Amino acid sequence: MMRSWPATAAMFLALGGLSAVAGYEMAPPGAAAWREIAWPFQRDGWPAGRAFRCGAAECGGDVEVYLRPKLGFCNCDSGVADVDMISPRFVPLKAGDAVAVADMPGRIRVYDLEMPEEKHTAIGIAVSHRCDLMAVAAQGRGDAAGVQRATLKFLESREIRAWMITAMEGH
Repeated sequence: MMRSWPATAAMFLALGGLSAVAGYEMAPPGAAAWREIAWPFQRDGWPAGRAFRCGAAECGGDVEVYLRPKLGFCNCDSGVADVDMISPRFVPLKAGDAVAVADMPGRIRVYDLEMPEEKHTAIGIAVSHRCDLMAVAAQGRGDAAGVQRATLKFLESREIRAWMITAMEGH
């Protein structure tokens, strides 16, 4: 027996709706949980980048992510993320790891960050494309694994991936 299009569509939506709701409730924070904020750092030798904040309710702790391309950096082997912009007092928790963000290879490292009011976790990410660098620094009050997970999930969102790829092409 052949069903009509509206009946088939309604049945499909009804069956898929339950799993979609469950998936949404269990999913890590998406780009919608993040809001863009003003670049909070003084000017240096590189242009200002973009800055975003995600609240504790959505990301398990307040998290801020700062990203900017450094075109012409020409140092693929020892690229540095911008953790020092947040605070000059940071200590790595362990050696860095390989990472890929927006199809660009690089390194990620977790730091303890001393702030005037309390310690924060910082994440430094440096990825390259033709020896241009995308520097990403993140900070948060949550545990290191949670801040790293929220940051990487955000960086893989469609909007941010597209912006990073376009920025690295020099457009």
